Amino acid sequence: MFERAMAILVKEFKQIFRDPRMKTVIFITPLVQIILFGYAANKDINFVPTAILDRDNTPESRELLRRFTYSKYFVPKHYIFTQEEQNQVLDKGLASVVIHIDRGFGRDINASKSAAIQLAYDGSDSNTTMIIMGYANTVVSNYQQYLLNQKIEATKEIANIPKVDLRDRAWFNGNLVSRNYYLPGVIATIVTMMSLLLTAMAIVKEKEIGTMEQLMVSPLKPIELIIGKLLPFAVIALIQIALITALGVLWFHVPLRGNLFLLLFSTCIYLFTTLGIGLFISTISSTQQEAMMSVFLFYMPTVLLSGFAYPIANMPKIIQQFTFINPLRYFMVVIRSIFLKGVGIEIIWVQLLPLLVMGCFIITLSTLRFRRSLG
Repeated sequence: MFERAMAILVKEFKQIFRDPRMKTVIFITPLVQIILFGYAANKDINFVPTAILDRDNTPESRELLRRFTYSKYFVPKHYIFTQEEQNQVLDKGLASVVIHIDRGFGRDINASKSAAIQLAYDGSDSNTTMIIMGYANTVVSNYQQYLLNQKIEATKEIANIPKVDLRDRAWFNGNLVSRNYYLPGVIATIVTMMSLLLTAMAIVKEKEIGTMEQLMVSPLKPIELIIGKLLPFAVIALIQIALITALGVLWFHVPLRGNLFLLLFSTCIYLFTTLGIGLFISTISSTQQEAMMSVFLFYMPTVLLSGFAYPIANMPKIIQQFTFINPLRYFMVVIRSIFLKGVGIEIIWVQLLPLLVMGCFIITLSTLRFRRSLG
């Protein structure tokens, strides 16, 4: 059995590497994807185009504007003078926020009254707007503390003023770099896509070129044929995850705090599900185009319900129930935990166990379906 399965494995590797386009798909495409996603999958807002409408033009208003523009976020792109201009820069997308200081701002500050300032945001992208609002609140809070310190110095009333000393500490991603969170997820999605696509396409290709009939009349048993077919793609998937992990760590400086061998072991368990699904798709597809469409039909909902870009906790309750049968949901938690938290198997076994159960079920179901299609 081992020799016959090994013959299929060797034949599969030769067939894969004989096609120059297949080499590109296997090795070049994942590297290009991780580079593109590494630069594109970044929700950190470091450049906020800003328009300034200062109708007060006093030292107090200029000091507040200086604090905005000297921060590393708000970049003054337009100085405007009317409400109509404010509407235009927002309508045309020339600015993400307009800082509007009306007349009397400085007078109210000096009179110890509440001074108003308006920030008009382009709320088209709600997530970006929320981040910008947080930056603005920080600048205004620092300005209020500056005014308080000035008043204390002027009145010499340095009494025991109660203060709250808030000190933030973010675990696992100290600088809150969004790339560190998204790139491990990107690695998981790439491995998912490539293992699904390669498995489904390769077996359907045997049907199209007519070699599947030759394999059916050979002394090979169905289980030997399945092992010989799936094992090369498992090896290729492990090589891919090693390559793109090295690129993520060395090029994008994403921390890998956990054990690399635990990452590869977890990937092996996850591959039971993706290779099994790819095998199942191959049994229900007659052409490579049909197999490709079936892969994408399965892939998109899988990614959307995995927690890759959208938190599962924010989804409707009924949708959350569907995520429990999504293997990528569990692998997403595993790979992010290994990368960012550096946890061991004593923590992630809770995620690996459902993956193993689903993988065994899917492989068994796909194998039975494949044997039936051979018959």
